[in-house]
Amino acid sequence: MPFEILKIALLLLCLACPFPAIAKEPIHVVQGMVVKVADGDTITVNSDGNKVKVRLYGIDAPEVQRMNHKTGYVSKLGQPYGDEASRALASKVLRQRVRVEVMDIDRYRRSVCVVWKDGRNVNQEMVAEGWAWAYRQYLDRPHSSEYVSLEEKARRLHRGLWTQGNPMPPWEFRKLQRIQ
Repeated sequence: MPFEILKIALLLLCLACPFPAIAKEPIHVVQGMVVKVADGDTITVNSDGNKVKVRLYGIDAPEVQRMNHKTGYVSKLGQPYGDEASRALASKVLRQRVRVEVMDIDRYRRSVCVVWKDGRNVNQEMVAEGWAWAYRQYLDRPHSSEYVSLEEKARRLHRGLWTQGNPMPPWEFRKLQRIQ
């Protein structure tokens, strides 16, 4: 009987004092110069002579069209606002020193990072300005609520890509391209 009371007391204590959500900590921090912007969510950072391909954590921007300039062959279709998202990211970080917090390495061997410029979270800025979706599938708590709130506000205010009626998310666009 005393053991049952102890279990109930412990359960009540846990319910009364919930544990805080623990954010995923960076696995590595890199500082360097952004030497390339591939699209609205991918950059290349030169850190001490090493080029690091960086995928911005927690966001997914519209796809840009890829074309062979010699042949004119389009190897990958783009989405509306793909070029605009790419230009928005470039205006923030291209040829600028940034701090990147490496959160993960993706299946393409890119560093998945939170990018900081002058104390500003560039990833969140891209969502807040309507140039990217909050990539819910890959967001960890408590980051998810921050990014989702920024996306919802950008939608309400019709910022960036949200000037379109119902834009297709990039993950759906990519899936559709694989089917065709």
